[in-house]
Amino acid sequence: MTIIHNDAEVVRELTATYAEIRRQPRMWHETAAALRARRDEVAAFLAPRLADPSLRIVLTGAGTSAFAGDVIAPALRTVLARRVDAVATTDIVASPETVFAEDLPTLLISFARSGNSPESAAATELADRFLTDVSHVVITCDLSGDLARAHADTATSLVVGMPEETNDSGFAMTSSFTSMVLACLLLFEEERDGVVDALADEAERLFALDDRIGALLDRRIERVVYLGAGSLTGLARESALKLLELTAGTVVGLFDSPLGFRHGPKAVVDETTLVVVYRSADAYTARYDDDIVTELQGVAPGRVVRVGGAGEGSATDYPLPGVDGLPDAYRGLTAVVFAQLLALHASVKAGCTPDNPFPGGTVNRVVQGVTVYPHPRSEDAAR
Repeated sequence: MTIIHNDAEVVRELTATYAEIRRQPRMWHETAAALRARRDEVAAFLAPRLADPSLRIVLTGAGTSAFAGDVIAPALRTVLARRVDAVATTDIVASPETVFAEDLPTLLISFARSGNSPESAAATELADRFLTDVSHVVITCDLSGDLARAHADTATSLVVGMPEETNDSGFAMTSSFTSMVLACLLLFEEERDGVVDALADEAERLFALDDRIGALLDRRIERVVYLGAGSLTGLARESALKLLELTAGTVVGLFDSPLGFRHGPKAVVDETTLVVVYRSADAYTARYDDDIVTELQGVAPGRVVRVGGAGEGSATDYPLPGVDGLPDAYRGLTAVVFAQLLALHASVKAGCTPDNPFPGGTVNRVVQGVTVYPHPRSEDAAR
């Protein structure tokens, strides 16, 4: 398959990042199979905790791993009918007393590609310090990472390892993100019949539209705005980050909700702006998605893209008919393929190397330069 403007040489140079995007359907099948094999173990760990109606579930991670929580939290609130919060590890480490102000029984679910980010282990340690009753689920792509090792063989922790190939070697998280999201969803509900097949088939259909996605950048585009509601707000945030990362910030990625975008942020729309709207599968929510598409098409004709929906509405629609009946958190696994491919095209067009868009090391695959300071509560306990 041709990736970037029929440039076969460029395609060969993109083996890592493109291969990681392209193998996601296989990773989803392997992730689902791994969860099936551990179903009894997972149930034995979660059931007694979920039996407590006061249990608070906190989804955490940094960067893309945090946005996994943003995608999942709305879905789990619906499935479990209980409090589920998405809070980044960076927020927990910076201000644990505000995140854990209520000493409630808590299940902290940590997402981590490597588990070696300084905040990853620090966030779980702070939860242990601030909360009387806390359990941990660690969902990671690297069982040898610091976070997985810290929680291995611990009665109050469950470590869920992803297929080894999800530990993306490229700079940007792609298969790691979608596989961890799928794993978390499958932890809390039975696997729906044919769901992984449907997700994989729809992703393959988007791969076949790769040239068409790249052509969206044939005109001058300086920024891309992603809009989505509910779980799709988190997906919009992750999509914007992929663009920023792979273009080394030369193309600006922004995100918002369709309704929130009107309240000021719409000011960014000009002739150099592309707007991507993730359309919800919920008929009520989708009315707001369609309204913003109609409104923006009037001021940015040809530069408003709708991803999702069952039918072809216009040349800038990318429907997802094969997964249209699934909740948005699941549908997002295929929808984000659009954003990953667009970011890859933008990266090459900007003259970047997608596998390492920051050769000078100003931004790193695993964050560096973070000092985690001892919290006063730990110092008091030591005295």
